[in-house]
Amino acid sequence: MSVYVVDASVAAKWFLEEEHTQSARCVLNVTNQLHAPDFFLLEMDNLLCKHIRRGSISVADGKDIRSGLARYSIEYCPFGQLRDSAYSLANQTTRSLYDCLYLCLAIRLNAQMVTANRRLYDALADGPLAEHVLWVGNLASNQNPHQTAGESQT
Repeated sequence: MSVYVVDASVAAKWFLEEEHTQSARCVLNVTNQLHAPDFFLLEMDNLLCKHIRRGSISVADGKDIRSGLARYSIEYCPFGQLRDSAYSLANQTTRSLYDCLYLCLAIRLNAQMVTANRRLYDALADGPLAEHVLWVGNLASNQNPHQTAGESQT
């Protein structure tokens, strides 16, 4: 079993056909344990609103994606438990506080944060926190994509 912290940039790819979509879906392997800070749901809603405004998905698609997201087994950690350490880490790494909430959860769980945020990954990949960050494109080599959990994709 692998333990991963997934950020919204990865979860969006579970539903939207984008670069690295197939790799992102590999994290849904039934043998993986997925985690995220609880504000992840707000981030996903915000992302869906942006796609609706751009016309890349409909309001109905957004509703379906929100329902679909609930089918995945993600354990949510209250962001308040991570706030102080994320604040310190954000100042130390010059990354956003939001990104550091995911990263702090990964550190706490001795796990890897999977991201499709290239700027974030590149900023951390060669530093002391590298063991806690995983580029979404590298998931495919670590997983069996045929053993996924959840319902069919929208």
